Amino acid sequence: MTTTAIVVGTLITGAVVGPAVASAEPCGGISGTGITGIGGLGQQAAGPQGAPPRYDGPNTRIVDWVSGQAGPNRTFDRFGVTGTDLGVSWDNGAGQTLLAFGDTFGSCVVPGGQWRHNVVLRSDDANLADGLTVHDAAPGDVRSGAVVTGSEPRFAQQAVPALGLAPVEQTVVPTAGIAVDGVQYLQFMSVRGWNGSVWSTNYAFTATSRDNGQTWTPEPSTTRYNTGVTLPGAEQLDGKFQQSAFVRGRDGMVYQYGTPNGRLGAAYLGRVAPNEILNLQRFEYWNGSGWSPDVAAAAPVVEQPVGELSVTWNDYLGRFVMLYGNDVEGRILARTAPSPQGPWSAPTTLVTNNDIGNYPGGGLYAPFVHPRSSGDKLYFTASQYSSYQVLLLETDLDALR
Repeated sequence: MTTTAIVVGTLITGAVVGPAVASAEPCGGISGTGITGIGGLGQQAAGPQGAPPRYDGPNTRIVDWVSGQAGPNRTFDRFGVTGTDLGVSWDNGAGQTLLAFGDTFGSCVVPGGQWRHNVVLRSDDANLADGLTVHDAAPGDVRSGAVVTGSEPRFAQQAVPALGLAPVEQTVVPTAGIAVDGVQYLQFMSVRGWNGSVWSTNYAFTATSRDNGQTWTPEPSTTRYNTGVTLPGAEQLDGKFQQSAFVRGRDGMVYQYGTPNGRLGAAYLGRVAPNEILNLQRFEYWNGSGWSPDVAAAAPVVEQPVGELSVTWNDYLGRFVMLYGNDVEGRILARTAPSPQGPWSAPTTLVTNNDIGNYPGGGLYAPFVHPRSSGDKLYFTASQYSSYQVLLLETDLDALR
């Protein structure tokens, strides 16, 4: 099998080799606490996936698993997913929620663990109080639960390929998604190397889909390189927007938040007209007092450390809401603001990792707001380090007033 990936500004095609070891690998990687295949079912080394971790804080509760065989979606039986993370979610503009996941494992008794760099699932669920459900997949059906083939109708296919070849490109991971005029835009980062919860990237880029996530096309014009070498024809040399969050402003503009690779940098902000989202030359950046066309002038809108983040407009609060992880303190935090550039409120703690029950070292990361949140509840997905699974959580918005 061959794959195509953008690597340092060039399209490269080559044979896929065995998957590189990531910092959170459920098939017996360097963590030693991952998932192993037992009787055809992906299980944790410490035992099978059980009930969701216990957490019922002053403003936030865990609702249920999103991924994993023990959750309501039975993702191994239905999609060939025993372990995954992220769950970037956005409204596709046609009544569905699309969810993009990072490095994804299937049966660990198969060489390579059925590793996929990323997968996309679809959900019609609008009642999240009892969990998030994904309906069945069907070959060729662009509104079914996953992209599958006739020969593998219970195996979610990879969305965007990567080399999977250390030390050039180990994986390509989604960070943000948005729909504009029926087109899906999914932001990715190319990971060069892992170092625990901090990593280095080659570049970030946008992929587009015009068939509801069935197929994806990387857009080279959107590449933001993160390298110290000179790249002929490069659109931008930019380490500030390696991870992203999209939100539509009240003015109709598309706002893109960016952070450097890893989880320790600050958050920056750019904006662009929706019809120019693939043209980096049309972006302008918040410099602390106004908008500049120079990405180098971008000033932090939220100070470090900011991990994976998501931003949404919330009708109940009448404000923008930002969620992100602070890995230094082991917390998931929320801030609100009247405009995308702020000023952002002081952080409110939604989850304190040390208070999570069930799993030792079971802290959460990567909170992504679910677009079907409504009323006084905010729903978001978050990933758990120890189980390498995705959870759905619920927050009482009155705590953010």
